Amino acid sequence: MPLSPRPAALLPLCLLCLQAALPPRRPRYAGLVPALQVDLWQPSSTFHISEGMVIDVRVPQNTSRSLLPYLQQANIHYTILISDLQKAIENETGQRASRHRRSLPAYNYEVYHSLEEIEEWMYYLNKTHSDLVHMFSVGKSYEGRPLYVLKLGKRSRPYKKAVWIDCGIHAREWIGPAFCQWFVKEALQTYQTDPAMKKMLTQLYFYVMPVFNVDGYHYSWTNDRFWRKTRSKNSRFWCHGVDANRNWKVKWCDEGASLHPCDDTYCGPFPESEPEVKAVAHFLRKHRKQIKAYLSFHAYAQMLLYPYSYKYATIPNFSCVESAAYNAVNALQSAYGVRYRYGPASSTLYVSSGSSMDWAYKNGIPYAFAFELRDTGHFGFLLPETLIRPTCTETMLAVKNITFHLLKKCH
Repeated sequence: MPLSPRPAALLPLCLLCLQAALPPRRPRYAGLVPALQVDLWQPSSTFHISEGMVIDVRVPQNTSRSLLPYLQQANIHYTILISDLQKAIENETGQRASRHRRSLPAYNYEVYHSLEEIEEWMYYLNKTHSDLVHMFSVGKSYEGRPLYVLKLGKRSRPYKKAVWIDCGIHAREWIGPAFCQWFVKEALQTYQTDPAMKKMLTQLYFYVMPVFNVDGYHYSWTNDRFWRKTRSKNSRFWCHGVDANRNWKVKWCDEGASLHPCDDTYCGPFPESEPEVKAVAHFLRKHRKQIKAYLSFHAYAQMLLYPYSYKYATIPNFSCVESAAYNAVNALQSAYGVRYRYGPASSTLYVSSGSSMDWAYKNGIPYAFAFELRDTGHFGFLLPETLIRPTCTETMLAVKNITFHLLKKCH
C-alpha cells in the first residue's frame, strides 16, 4: 500500500532545520508564518522550544516558498535537510518492493521489517531456539494485536535477574525495532563463541519487546510514515492516538506533555489509558524484584538518557548510573567514532512527564535508560537501511557494557 505522510494535503514536503528565534510555549503547529502548519520532529513539542535552539520541522513545500523569505527577514538561520520527503519515502518503499522476501533462516537484519514480518520472525526463533528463547504475550493492543515479548536466556537456575528492553514506543522511529531484532540475533549467533554473551545469557534473562506500539508501527507502514502515537480513538475529537511515552503514572500530564488529543505529545485521558502501556506496566510491576535494568530505544538525537525526565534532580544512585552511562557511551564511540551525549533526560534533552523510563525507575528498577539512536537530524526518522548495521553494531557495545556494569552489583 502506498505511504503518504500526514496530512495528504501537505505533499510534497521538506525537512528544515531552523535556528529558532522563538519564545517557548507556543501552541502546537506554532505559526512561524500566520496560518502555516509545521510538524515538529525535534523537539517533539513546542513546549520545549526556546530562543537560540535548533529545531527540525516538516513543512509543506508550497508554504516553504513563503516561509523561507520570512525566515531570512526574521534573521532565523535555516538549513534544508531533505528537500522532498515524499521522494525519500518512495525511495525507501521502492527498494522494499524490489526486494524478494527471504526465507526466515536467511532473515535480513539490515532492512526494516513490517510488523507481520517481525512477528513471523519471532515465531520462527521460538520454534528453532527453544533452549534460549521463549515467546509470550503480555496483552493486546487497542486494535487487538498481541503484544509479543521474547525471553532470552539459559534456563540455568530457577531465579535470575533480568533486563527489560523495548523498542518502537513511537511508531515512526523504525531504527528502534531494527535494533531489538539485531540484539536478539547477536545473542543467539554469538552465544557459543563469545564468552561475554555466554555470561550474559547464563546469568541473566533478557525480556525483549521488538515493537511496543504495534498499532502505530503498522499504521506507519500502511498510511502515514511519520505517525508517532498509538491508534486509540478519542470520543470527543477526530484525532487518534496517545503518546505512549507520556502515558505512564509518574507526574502524568505535567510539563512536556499535552492535554490536547490532537497533539503528538498527548498524555491520554488518564495514566495507563493505553492498553499497551497498561500491559507492560503490569508485567514490570509483577517482575519488579527480578528486573534490574530497563532499556528503551528511541530515535533520533544520539543520546543516552537516564532519570529524571520530569524534573531537574539527582537520582539517589547517580554515581552508579552515571558511570554506567559514561562507559557505555565510550564503548559505543569505539566502533565508528560516533559521539553520544549522556546525562539526566531533563537537562540533556528536555523535561517530559509520564515517561516509561521514569516510571521504571520509580518502580524500583535501579538502572533505567532511554537511548536516542542515530542520527542528529540529517535523515531524522528516515535513517537509511545502509545505516542499520553500524547503528546496531555500536549500540550493541553500549548495551553489553551496561549489562556488565549491572553484573558488578553497583546499586
